[in-house]
Amino acid sequence: QVQLVESGGGLVQAGGSLRLSCAASRSTFSFNAIGWYRQAPGKQRELVADIRVGSSTTYADSVKGRFTISRDNAKNTVYLQMNSLKPEDTAVYYCKASSWPPRDYWGQGTQVTVSS
Repeated sequence: QVQLVESGGGLVQAGGSLRLSCAASRSTFSFNAIGWYRQAPGKQRELVADIRVGSSTTYADSVKGRFTISRDNAKNTVYLQMNSLKPEDTAVYYCKASSWPPRDYWGQGTQVTVSS
């Protein structure tokens, strides 16, 4: 059973930075994709950034140039560095990993709140 444990959320002022971590119970290279989604109150969950097979990365347009996804192979951990945070980045951030045969795994989520 795959486990994903997020950490690093919190309260930050607009313009500040946070780094989220997602520790996986196995190598991140064992997944077709691993990354971050977020869900704000009253909104659908959306992709923020992920790393796919071949280490290609994808970012939502709203975070390009501000957020960076990376991973540490030795720690089986994926990070999301979030800079220049805005109030609209406030959401619960979830780590998601996808494997083959198709199956998705989700972490428990971590709250990010950006005050104006």
